Amino acid sequence: MKNKIDIDVEQSLHMYQQMAKIRAFEEQVNELYKSAKMPGLAHLYSGEEAVAVGVCEALQKSDYITSTHRGHGHCLAKGASVDRMFAELLGKEAGYCKGKGGSMHIADPDSGNLGANAIVGGSAGIATGAAFSAKMRKSNQVAVCFFGEGALGQGLLYEVMNMASLWKLPVIYVCENNLYNEYTHHSETTAGELVARAQAFGIHTEIVDGQDVHLVYATTQKLVERARRGEGPAFLQCNTYRYYGHHVGDINRVYYRSKEEEEEWKAKRDPLKTLADRLVAGKLTDQTVLDRIESDVQTEIESGVAFALNAPFPDVREVDEDVYA
Repeated sequence: MKNKIDIDVEQSLHMYQQMAKIRAFEEQVNELYKSAKMPGLAHLYSGEEAVAVGVCEALQKSDYITSTHRGHGHCLAKGASVDRMFAELLGKEAGYCKGKGGSMHIADPDSGNLGANAIVGGSAGIATGAAFSAKMRKSNQVAVCFFGEGALGQGLLYEVMNMASLWKLPVIYVCENNLYNEYTHHSETTAGELVARAQAFGIHTEIVDGQDVHLVYATTQKLVERARRGEGPAFLQCNTYRYYGHHVGDINRVYYRSKEEEEEWKAKRDPLKTLADRLVAGKLTDQTVLDRIESDVQTEIESGVAFALNAPFPDVREVDEDVYA
């Protein structure tokens, strides 16, 4: 989008707060992993915050999302609480899935989050099915399917995009192009333009700077309105970058990307800094307001960690409950 950005200050500060919360949450997840307080691995969303926040800001609570193995940001942006998120990651009963889902399987139907999925591209069918249900029920709901560019190698995505286009389903496929399929640059695995795949099915496509929350929000808002009017699916490519490795244990990354590349993205393309600089330069807020937001977020995060650490584990007698055979 090249149009002038319309800035709502209150909404912009809310989006800054949401991005700061995701960033602080992920930083704390990394610390919990390093201190051996969190079982299993996690895939951190740091650096990509503007995508989840910009997209979810354009949705209503009743709208649906599906998520990925790198899904903490999506869940928080759609309205999840840090208390129950941390509890889930630590395997506690107070978690969204009673501690049995963990990092890659968090779901919160009350906020419209139909769940994260450890299978790459695995939630595409769920999101498309939710959109089909919304159309049949005439509920005016929209479904958003988040996935990384690596999912473009999965056949399920093409099956459901074909179906969504044929039936004009209210679904938006959000491709978070963070450049790397685990440890491989996407140029080594994906031929041609990413959006060309959706265009082949006659699906409307947009490409946006995924580090600019205003642009992500404005573009998503347009696509959501289009879907509610019954004009069918859309494919939104958000160009972004993950600051950490594929997962928390992926520390020595120089064999597939340089430290200079990582530092350049952090220095020049950081989503929080981009928004903060725009608001301060435009005299729409000042640094003290942003500092207060970050302080409040940190307090919330610390409270959430304490809640999770002190929460009980599920009763061992419930080990076979809530589990599908």
